[in-house]
Amino acid sequence: QSGSGTPMPTIPQNAPAGLLTVTQPPQQSTSYYKIAQNQYITFAWNFSYILATPTHLTVSAVCENGNTYPVGPTDGIIPGTATSVVWDTYAYQTSHPQLPLAQAKYTLKIWGDQGPDAPRAPGYLTPNSALQFALYTPQAYTPIGSGWSCAGCSSAMSQYITQPAFTAVMATLLVMFLSGSILMR
Repeated sequence: QSGSGTPMPTIPQNAPAGLLTVTQPPQQSTSYYKIAQNQYITFAWNFSYILATPTHLTVSAVCENGNTYPVGPTDGIIPGTATSVVWDTYAYQTSHPQLPLAQAKYTLKIWGDQGPDAPRAPGYLTPNSALQFALYTPQAYTPIGSGWSCAGCSSAMSQYITQPAFTAVMATLLVMFLSGSILMR
C-alpha cells in the first residue's frame, strides 16, 4: 500500500517501462517559438506501457543557461492522465520579471510521481527529456522609409567578389565571350 492507503498496482517484473512520447511539436528538428502576446505553445504526448498511472505530471523547460521554468498554467504540475499542456510564455514573462525567459534553446522535461531522475521500472512512467525547442523575442517593426537597410544584403556582392572561384569564373566567361566575338567576324 502507498502512504495514502491506496493499494499499489500489481505489476509483473517482465513488464516494459512506461514511456511518454512527445507528439507535438515534432522532435525531428528544433521548433522556434515567439515570446509574444497571444502566442501559445502546445506540447502534446502519448503514453505507452503505463500500468501505474501517475497522480500528477511535472512539466518543466530547462534552459541551456541552467534556469528551469515551470510549463503551463499551474506552475508545471498537471494531472497524471493529461496528454497535453498549453504554455503562455508571454504571461509567464510578464508575471515573473525576476526570472525572465531567455532567448535560447530549452529541453522539455516531463516526469511523474517518482521524480525527474526516476530509474526505468516496469509499468511506471520513465521521465522524458527528448524534446528541444527554442524561444525568441521578436524585434520591433522598422518601416523601410525610416532608413532601414539590410546589412547582410548590401554586403552580399562583396562576399562573392573576394572569392577566388568567382574571379576565375568571371575571367573564364570574359575569355569565352571575347574569343567568340573574334570568331564571329
